[in-house]
Amino acid sequence: MSGHVFHPGHEELHGITVVVTGRSGRTYVGRYHERTPTGTLLHDVGVHDPATGQSRADYLARTLKFGVRAEQKHVVLPDEEIDEIRKLAEFE
Repeated sequence: MSGHVFHPGHEELHGITVVVTGRSGRTYVGRYHERTPTGTLLHDVGVHDPATGQSRADYLARTLKFGVRAEQKHVVLPDEEIDEIRKLAEFE
C-alpha cells in the first residue's frame, strides 16, 4: 500500500526498518520512529562501521538474512550525519 502510514498521526516511515547512510561512513539499521529537533530517532539499531573490515554490502546481506543485530536500543542521528534514509526492504 503506497502512502499507508503504519500508525496514523506519524510519519510514513514510522515503525519501518530503515537503512541510514551516515556521512561519517557508518551505516545504521533500525526502526524509524520520528524526526525531532535534535535529529532522527531510531529504535533497536545495528551499526556498521567500515573500520571493522566487513563491507557494507556484506553487513546488509547478513542483516537481511538474519535480522537486525540491535547493538543500541535508541539512537538519535543528527541531521548533519544523515546522507540518505531507505527502507531495508529496498536492499533485497
